Amino acid sequence: MKKILVFLSILFVLFLVQIMIPVDLLIFPNYSTLADLQLIDSKLGIMIPYFATAFGVFLLRQTFKSIPSELEEAARMDGCNVFQVIWHVYVPLAKPTYIAFGLISVSHQWSNFLWPLVVTNSVENRPLTVGLSIFAKSFETGAQWGEVSPATLLVIFPLLLALLIFQKQFVESFMHTGIK
Repeated sequence: MKKILVFLSILFVLFLVQIMIPVDLLIFPNYSTLADLQLIDSKLGIMIPYFATAFGVFLLRQTFKSIPSELEEAARMDGCNVFQVIWHVYVPLAKPTYIAFGLISVSHQWSNFLWPLVVTNSVENRPLTVGLSIFAKSFETGAQWGEVSPATLLVIFPLLLALLIFQKQFVESFMHTGIK
């Protein structure tokens, strides 16, 4: 058991090291991998490098560590196995954290500019932020701010709406103690 805990601690430190590596440094290796998988110029190619993040692992680990062990013990005494404890104790108590991580992750990826610009070639697969930038630079006389400004508002509207809808859970994820 002690060896497993040491292994998990080392694995967690490796995740923390990944947080310290700038994302821009990984553009070439990620691009090479996607080229080998033939996913260049696809929506899946934009998303794959960001499916699992060290920040998400760190955030969930801290959330799960804050849940009192008494709740797990009570579930065990009620006859729950490991998967039932996870499903009935840990998952519901971490719901605000999932929402907060989802909002942070989606807003970060929504405004990500460099990676989608590098990995896409066609207009159909570019996200709105990249398309808006290309649209703003496409005029010979300079950016037409009368068209670009409302388009920018339309691009950020879904994020603002999601934040307003999940505002309570977002704040709660940073304030909860594990017992409600």
